Amino acid sequence: MARIAPHQEGAEGASEDRRCRGRPQVRPDHETRQVIYEAARHEFADSGYAATSMETVARRAGISTRTLYRLVPNKASLFEGMVSDRLDRFLSSVNLQLVDHAEIEQALYAALMACADLSLDEEVVALQRMVLQEAGKSSDIAGTFYRNGIQRTLATLADWLRVQQQRGLIELDDVEEAAGMLLGMVASAPQRAAIYGGVPLPSRAQIEARARACAALFLQGCGTSARKPLQPY
Repeated sequence: MARIAPHQEGAEGASEDRRCRGRPQVRPDHETRQVIYEAARHEFADSGYAATSMETVARRAGISTRTLYRLVPNKASLFEGMVSDRLDRFLSSVNLQLVDHAEIEQALYAALMACADLSLDEEVVALQRMVLQEAGKSSDIAGTFYRNGIQRTLATLADWLRVQQQRGLIELDDVEEAAGMLLGMVASAPQRAAIYGGVPLPSRAQIEARARACAALFLQGCGTSARKPLQPY
């Protein structure tokens, strides 16, 4: 058997290393979808639904249209997937864990801030403007945004309220309706002002103050004796 000289062995190893380093890395499909949805979110918000094409999203994502169509069959599916992905990431970041009785007001404030962070996000508001503009032209776009956006946000908040009711910290006749009222209090008025009146979205400090006021008002109406009395601030 021929023996490889040390210098030849080193040269062949270096050559193999260069070949490995030069070989493009294959990105998993689920990561590519994340890139696609992020690009679509910006493209839809900037250009609107009608003006956004699969080709412009592919360019923004830095992928080929062939790859895009392999993972997402059409623009309607792209919009639905983008909204669902935005909500999935939001819901995974929201920490609505059980809290001690003394912390219920702070916990409700944190829950409302999480909802406000999504509902009053500049790009989310831009998407809502787009949905309103395109709703008459596309029968699915408004329903997609409602199902994957608004309803899922409400369901998350309602689930948290239901747990607090089971723990005896609040009393509610209808948890789902209460969640809708809470979300409306903290986000709907600023949203409407921005979408219809062109009013700037509230600052972080304004959102925090609104969330605290909403939490206090809500707990004054539905709190129980198990809850710590509200502290002035």
